[in-house]
Amino acid sequence: MVRTVFSEGGERFGVVGSGSLGGKARGLMDVADVLADRFPPGRFPGVTVEIPRMVVLSTSFFDAFMEVNHLGDLDVGSLSDDRIAHAFVRGEIPPRYVGDLRGIAEAARAPLAVRSSSLLEDALDHPLAGVYATKMTPNHQPDADTRFRRLAEAVKFVLASTFFADARRYRASLPGPLPEEKMGVVIQEVVGDRRNDRYYPTISGVGRSWNFYPSGHARPEDGVLDLALGLGKTIVDGGRAWSICPAWPRTPPPWKTMGELVKHTQTRFWAVHMGRTPAHDPMRETEWLVEADLSDADYDNTLRYVASTWDPERDRLLPTVSVPGARVIDFAPILQLGSTPLLEVVREILEVAREHVQAAAEVEFAAVLDRRMGVPLRLGFLQVRPMAVVHEPVEVPDTLLSGPGLLLVSSRALGNGVRDDIRDVVWLDPDAFERPRTQEMTREIEGVNASLVREGRPYLLLGFGRWGTTDPWYGVPVDWSQISGARVVVEAALPEGEADLSQGSHFFHNMTAFQVMYLAVRRDEPIDWSWLAAQPEIARGRFVRHVRCARPLQVRVDGRSGRGVVIHDEERKE
Repeated sequence: MVRTVFSEGGERFGVVGSGSLGGKARGLMDVADVLADRFPPGRFPGVTVEIPRMVVLSTSFFDAFMEVNHLGDLDVGSLSDDRIAHAFVRGEIPPRYVGDLRGIAEAARAPLAVRSSSLLEDALDHPLAGVYATKMTPNHQPDADTRFRRLAEAVKFVLASTFFADARRYRASLPGPLPEEKMGVVIQEVVGDRRNDRYYPTISGVGRSWNFYPSGHARPEDGVLDLALGLGKTIVDGGRAWSICPAWPRTPPPWKTMGELVKHTQTRFWAVHMGRTPAHDPMRETEWLVEADLSDADYDNTLRYVASTWDPERDRLLPTVSVPGARVIDFAPILQLGSTPLLEVVREILEVAREHVQAAAEVEFAAVLDRRMGVPLRLGFLQVRPMAVVHEPVEVPDTLLSGPGLLLVSSRALGNGVRDDIRDVVWLDPDAFERPRTQEMTREIEGVNASLVREGRPYLLLGFGRWGTTDPWYGVPVDWSQISGARVVVEAALPEGEADLSQGSHFFHNMTAFQVMYLAVRRDEPIDWSWLAAQPEIARGRFVRHVRCARPLQVRVDGRSGRGVVIHDEERKE
């Protein structure tokens, strides 16, 4: 029975139903034996690498739930996400599956992550990273009845996310006919341990074997690694994380002063809430999560291996938390002092993933370190998926980087290729831009995007700061469905600095998979705002302007050098 998966000494994986496992679950199942071979006991002393125990509800569970509750008749296009979630949460678990879910609730004692595993997820040609829901439950209630009800609510919420508005918009933006979408569900132990009223890992990470924005000595094939304290929600939602090249972990960060670095590194983290039961709200994905600050982590004694302390008198960081001062999450004890073998383990994991998918790969993981010694170290492997990397050569010679006829130039461009089919530009007016009002900008952009998608007009999107961030102060917090018609996305630098792009975020993964060109423009690189403002205006809001050029722009991006240009002068187009 599946309950043995969560029992001491039981199997690590279980399956409920006879349907498909979905992309996420299948990827984990397939890589399990490979991990066991590459990380046998003793390979890294004191380190355990494994996939957390999990049970997969196959797509036959989805089919039965839809049929029993007559949800196929639901007019999802006319309902809000809350109404859709409510319809699913009030549905009944099909009788033949009640015993399986009940068995999991009785056997499991750690918090559980209920994760989507749809048919379309994690495919190279049409990924849906981060589109569907993940809901966690603390699973700490003393009685099995309550644990079962909370688990069932989480499963129903994840099923409902198949039909949420963002998911429908994502699927509508995919090219060509698609197979019918169905949802598998992964029920998995949360990697972490309990600290007071919070349960979380010491470190979460997203690693990519290909780096679209190498700097210094790094090469694209050296990869990139994003690290964060607490649950990985910080990284995959595009929040503030610490980004390094695994081959060059001591490369200085991009901030010009120590004050800027302290201001722009991670200051809050996500954990599973283990304290007093919050207000019952099964329609909210974060119902059982809490966002805490670094003082809480300090109190929990979890900063020893992930933080440094700022010495303002000498304007430097000390790779320790044994002295008073402002904490900075820079993972210096691991990356600079080598206090644990985590980095070496992650390098090996990236190589395993690349070999396994036979392409550039992305992995998600979480690790728990011993609070006093750093080891034992438990690393939970959470996800593997292929990355889309295009290698056809495109030339962006020096002669194109200056002179008249340029709309903009970027030395940090993502993608590869030439586009000459874009006449529409949606841009944030620099004279109206106000960082506290980025949520309003998001709503304006979403409206313009919807119109252009209906008309089938690809467009260039230009704004400030990091697109897709969850921190409105860092940039504009759009999700992919709100800019799904954009085929070129440009980020202009904020006045005080240029943050690393969040390559570990689900937003970023979808950008690369859809082969959207992404150009980050530094403060010393040109943008011809006056030419843009002179183009015929189609629509104008408080913050957003939409213009249509008389002739198509030409966009050229060289994925080898990271150079990109947007040209408006016909005589300069090649």
